[in-house]
Amino acid sequence: MKVTFDATGEVVVITGGSRGIGAALAEAVVARGGTAVVLDVVEPRGEGIAYYEVDVADREAVFKAIGSVVERYGRIDGLVAGAAVQPRAAVIDLDPAEWTHTLKVNLDGVVWVCQAVIPHMVDRGNGSVVVFTSGLASTGFPHAAAYASSKAALSAFARTLAAEVAEHRVRVNLIAPGVVDTEQFRSANAGADLDHWRDTTGIGDPADVVGPLLFLLSDAAAMTGSLLTRERAFAKLDDFTE
Repeated sequence: MKVTFDATGEVVVITGGSRGIGAALAEAVVARGGTAVVLDVVEPRGEGIAYYEVDVADREAVFKAIGSVVERYGRIDGLVAGAAVQPRAAVIDLDPAEWTHTLKVNLDGVVWVCQAVIPHMVDRGNGSVVVFTSGLASTGFPHAAAYASSKAALSAFARTLAAEVAEHRVRVNLIAPGVVDTEQFRSANAGADLDHWRDTTGIGDPADVVGPLLFLLSDAAAMTGSLLTRERAFAKLDDFTE
C-alpha cells in the first residue's frame, strides 16, 4: 500500500525547523504544495521556506511571530513543536542556569507556541499539533537528566492539552522518533554513547521521520492524545562517524 500526502494550501509552523528532522519536514511540506514556516534561531538551508528568527523561550517573540504568520497567510493548519536543546551533565554536576535554559526551551517554548497557535485553530475548528517527546522520558539516560525531564513533562502537557481542545476538532499528538542522525544528536552523543546507540537501537535518518509526521498532521490521523514512537531505526548506519 502506497501513501501520498497533499499539503496544497496548508500552512505548517515548525519550531526548530532549520536543521535535522524539522528541516526534512519543512522541505517535505513545501514539496507537497504547502507552506512551511520555520521558527528557529538559525536560518533554514532549504528553498522556499518562510523563516522567523525566534527563540521559543521568549514568549513575547513567539506571539509576535505567530501573529505575523496568521496576518500573512490567514491560517495555521499544523504545528510541529520540535525546538529543543540537549545538554549533557551528571545530575550532581548540573549547572542551575543550564537546567533552567533547557526547561525554558524544551518545555516553556512548547507551551508558548501552543498558546499562540491553538486559539487560531479553535476559531477555524480544525488543526493538528505534534509535540516531540523522547524515549528517554520514560527510561532516563546517564547525563541526560535535563533533556529527559523536559520531555517527560511534555508528555503530560500534550495529553492535557489534547483533552482540552478535542471538542474543537484540534488534535494534539506526541512523537518519539527514536535515535536519529542529526547535528544535535552528534553533538550530544560521542564515544561510548555513540557506540551504545549504534549497537542497540541503531541510528536512523531524519527522512525516516517525515512520513510519520505527515501522517500525524494529516486528516488520516483521526486520533488525539496519542504517542507515535519508533523503538528501532530501520537500519544501522555502519558508516556513521563522529
